[in-house]
Amino acid sequence: MRLLQDMLSNLMRGTMGLSAFGRKHVSDLSSEPQQAVKAVLSATGEVSSLVYAENLLNVIEALDDEQLAAVLTHLLDTHDINAQALAKAAKTYATAPTHGGLEIIANAAEPGWMELFRRLNATTNGTVRLVHFRERLRDLMRNHPDFQRIDSGLVRLLRNWFNPGFLVLEPIDWSTSANILEKIIAYEAVHEITSWENLRARLAPEDRRCFAFFHPAMPNEPLIFVEVALTTEIPQRIDNVLALNRDADAASAATTAVFYSISNCQSGLAGISFGNFLIKRVAGHLRQELPNLSRFVTLSPVPGLMKWMSAAHPDLATEFSGVDDSFWSENAERLQADFTRAALEYLTVSGRPDGLPNDPVARFHLGNGAFLEQLNYGGDRSPKAVAQAGGLMVNYLYDLDVVEKNHEEFNKTKAVPLSSGVKALMKSL
Repeated sequence: MRLLQDMLSNLMRGTMGLSAFGRKHVSDLSSEPQQAVKAVLSATGEVSSLVYAENLLNVIEALDDEQLAAVLTHLLDTHDINAQALAKAAKTYATAPTHGGLEIIANAAEPGWMELFRRLNATTNGTVRLVHFRERLRDLMRNHPDFQRIDSGLVRLLRNWFNPGFLVLEPIDWSTSANILEKIIAYEAVHEITSWENLRARLAPEDRRCFAFFHPAMPNEPLIFVEVALTTEIPQRIDNVLALNRDADAASAATTAVFYSISNCQSGLAGISFGNFLIKRVAGHLRQELPNLSRFVTLSPVPGLMKWMSAAHPDLATEFSGVDDSFWSENAERLQADFTRAALEYLTVSGRPDGLPNDPVARFHLGNGAFLEQLNYGGDRSPKAVAQAGGLMVNYLYDLDVVEKNHEEFNKTKAVPLSSGVKALMKSL
C-alpha cells in the first residue's frame, strides 16, 4: 500500500500545484451554486477546470440541506439528457450504423451531471469529497425521489473508481495507528466495540485477525473490514468468540478461520459491493500464512428472521418477544424444534419475487458461493439478536475449491446449497 500511497501523493501534489497556480489566474470564482456549476462545465482548460471544480465543491459543502436540494433540482432541470436528440440519434443509427453515430448516441444518453462529477473527482481529495457528498444525497432522496436519477449516475462512476483492482488489503492489528483504530470502533456494525479493552481482545491475541480494504484516494478511511477468529472447531455462540478473559490459542494450531463480523464503513459507497472480494482475498491470504487452515466459515446474524416469522408463524414469534436470560434455561428447549423448522423455511424457501433468499446476509454469502453449513440456536442471546433473529446464528462455509462453482450455480438456479449436516437436520424435524 505504501507504493500506491506514494504514487497517489505525487499525483495529488501535482493536482494541488495546478490548483494553486490556477487560483492566481482565475478571478471569477462564484459562490452562487448555479454559476459555479456553469463555470465547471464550461471550462475548457485543464487548470481552470480544476480550479472551478474545487470552488464548486467548497460551495456545495457550505450549503444546508435545503440549499443543496435546490442545486440538485437545478441539475435535473437543466442538465438532464435531451430525449429528443437521443431519439433522433438512435433512429439515424438504426438505419445507418456508424462509429460516429454510436458516439453521438453515447454522448446524448449521458446527462450533464456525469461530466460534472468527473471534473469534481479530478480535484484534490475529490474522490473522498464525492463519497461524502453522496451521503448527503442519499439522505435527501428520502424526500426527493427524483434525486435517484442523479444518484444512479454517481454510483456508476463510483463503481469504476472503486473497482476491486484499485483496492488494497491491509491487516489491522493493535499496532495500527490510533486514527484507524478509532474508525474501526466507530464503524463496527455487527458486534459493538464498547471499549479499547474490547478492541484489544479482537486485535491483539495471536488467534485473532482483522483485515480492511482501503482505496489509494482514501488512505486513512477503511472501506470495509472483517474480523476473524482462528479456532480448531466451528463456533456455535458469539459469546465464546468475543470473550475478553480467555486463553488465546496458537495460530499455527488453528484449522478453522471464522469470519464473525463484516462492517461496511462508508455510507456514501452504499450499493457498491466490497464484501465478496474481501472474504475471498482474506481467505486466500490466511491459507497462505497458515497452511493448517482447512475450513473458512462465518458466524453470521440472521437479521430478518423475526420480522418474517411474525407474519409467517406469529404464535411462535410471540414466544420470543421480550425474553430474558431465564428463557434459555426454562423455555428454549421446548421451542427449539419448531423454531429451527421455521428458520430453515425462512433460509431455504424464498418468498421474494426474484427467488433469492429472504435474508440479506444469506443472499450475500450464498451469492458469494458459500454453503449453508450449520444453524446455531441461541447463538447470540443479546437483546438485539433475540429481537432480530430469536437468538439464531448461522455458519456459512466457504469451500475455496468449489466457491466459484457454487457462485455460478447459485446465480443460475437460486437453490440454497446445504451441508450434509443441514440436510440431516431437515430430515429429522
